[in-house]
Amino acid sequence: MPARPRPRLLAAAVTAAACLGAQAVTAAPVAAADEVVSRGVTIPAFYTPPASLPDVNGALIRSERLPLTLSLPGLKGPLPGTATRLMYRSTDSSGQPVAVTGAYIEPSAAWKGNGPRPLVAVAPGTLGQGDQCAASMGLEHPLQFNGETVSVGYEDLAIYRLLAKGVAVVVTDYAGLGATDRLHTYVNRVDEAHAVLDAVRAARSVRGTSITTASPVGLYGYSQGGGATAAAAELQSAYAPDVTLSGTYSGAPPADLTKVTKAIDGSELAGALGWSLNGFLQSDPSLKPMAEAHLNAAGKAALTDLSTMCVGDALFTYGFAKSTKWTRDGKSLGDIIATTPALQIFLDKQFIGTMKPSGPVRLATGVSDDLVPHGQSRRLAVDWCAKGADVTYKAVVLPHVGSALLNHFAPLLTDQGDAVDWLTDRLSGKRATSNCWSMPLQP
Repeated sequence: MPARPRPRLLAAAVTAAACLGAQAVTAAPVAAADEVVSRGVTIPAFYTPPASLPDVNGALIRSERLPLTLSLPGLKGPLPGTATRLMYRSTDSSGQPVAVTGAYIEPSAAWKGNGPRPLVAVAPGTLGQGDQCAASMGLEHPLQFNGETVSVGYEDLAIYRLLAKGVAVVVTDYAGLGATDRLHTYVNRVDEAHAVLDAVRAARSVRGTSITTASPVGLYGYSQGGGATAAAAELQSAYAPDVTLSGTYSGAPPADLTKVTKAIDGSELAGALGWSLNGFLQSDPSLKPMAEAHLNAAGKAALTDLSTMCVGDALFTYGFAKSTKWTRDGKSLGDIIATTPALQIFLDKQFIGTMKPSGPVRLATGVSDDLVPHGQSRRLAVDWCAKGADVTYKAVVLPHVGSALLNHFAPLLTDQGDAVDWLTDRLSGKRATSNCWSMPLQP
């Protein structure tokens, strides 16, 4: 049976909720019959991909005006800006074309830095696996609570901070989150990196904006988003040489999924185990026989249930769940991974830190973070420094509290202002000051 909600989970959800407060291209008509419903939330027909996709990565498939709920009138247009919902083409880790959704926001504020107005691609942190959890929908509906789903658009805070500085923002929903034709491949580094880089390309195609190919480009992400931007910085030179990166912020990146899997098992965010497994099986169907062999009825039911859930749903329903209750032999998923070569190989392919990232990177991690363990995030900084990368590493020191979720979430808020300032300095052409000299080559 799913775990009962706990007071700590309620406190965490309330804390997250408290943090929140178009130049549109003509969209191709979409039939209303294409609408789907996920946990009581109607997913607009816009999010249903067409039968065929463009040939070029980053090509804009369709777009439409996106109303921002948190918006005020201003002398130069609505504050903080005018939003456009996007669908664009990307390529997944198996080399197949995929439709990805997201949003572009043209800021009302002027850019006061050097050079043309810059563009930042925001890679969202963990939002869930149901299509209703997509970050672009969170811009329109920051808080959804209807008895079936609980979704909080907590990334809106970072997005609005960037817009206030006159930075244009494009946010990706990732492959399969929002777009209704497949399951979200949660923490698949290649899928996420491609979606981030192709979001930049798609934003350049939106008509009537103030960005051009000369606009400096930055990446911003925390947690799942930190892994996505870290992977994007590693893959940029090979996958998107036309997207030159002026700076990348990677906060609390899950660089080593083997260690992260062990850390989240039994935590408030135990539901992320199900999202990970669902994503792995979507990416590599050859793993399905192994899942069938190891999962019991409760485990299979949990994966099905979680595939349509947002973070809030998972906190209340599967918080503190242990994977030993999902397996036939009572072994944890971490133990199964350790003794299954095919799973080890798959997770090794998700490891971030094997390539030198493009451009300067600011990597921050909370020393008290025991959900996305501090040690494996710091190891990524060490690995990058050893490869000659321009890395600014920040250890965020906060008191360790009883909630793993809050230990992970707190640095997102306390370090966000410094992260945005660092990134806008890079976009303005200021040189970064690497502190790799303080990082030992061996952790």
